[in-house]
Amino acid sequence: MSHSILVLYYSRSGHTAQLARLIARGVEEIPGMQARLRQVPPVAPVTQTAQPPEPDDGAPYATGEDLLDCAGLALGSPTRFGNMAAPLKYFLDATGAEWASGTLVGKPAAVFTSTGTMHGGQESTLLSMALPLLHHGMLLLGLPYTEPALSSTLTGGTPYGASHVAGPAGDNAISEHERELARALGRRLADTARKLALGA
Repeated sequence: MSHSILVLYYSRSGHTAQLARLIARGVEEIPGMQARLRQVPPVAPVTQTAQPPEPDDGAPYATGEDLLDCAGLALGSPTRFGNMAAPLKYFLDATGAEWASGTLVGKPAAVFTSTGTMHGGQESTLLSMALPLLHHGMLLLGLPYTEPALSSTLTGGTPYGASHVAGPAGDNAISEHERELARALGRRLADTARKLALGA
């Protein structure tokens, strides 16, 4: 069985990538579980040149093999008008073969996002990412209120998934509560994947 959780994201300014790394850290707090960080390439209205096979920095680009090999998935995107960013939607739209073969059926999943403002569409973005995962037959996990930071946070963090409020200028550091909740989401995802595998 695979012991890896795929932490897959799109990040333009780096905030979603920071959340991804915190979730990965939480994943690896569960004995025997590993995080596999992957990103999706940017898209443009008119493609002039192909993207290089590997990005200049950050995690490698995701492939279908990453979906096949994972025991669970954490999916992240910045908010675009209350929705996931186009590059992540483009990647998901191309997973028809994985949908048809049931690659992700029964695997646990979680979602995370970063927004510029407190009420900038965090929850609707998280829900927009959850919808295709439901179509893939995944088991969605959120953050329960047994996590103390969920009731205490004055920044990001929702029951739908981990989040960060970057600020209008994008200069807000990730708060302690946001860090705690991102790691908690990673732990919950990895622990659930481990339990599902042991029970199989």
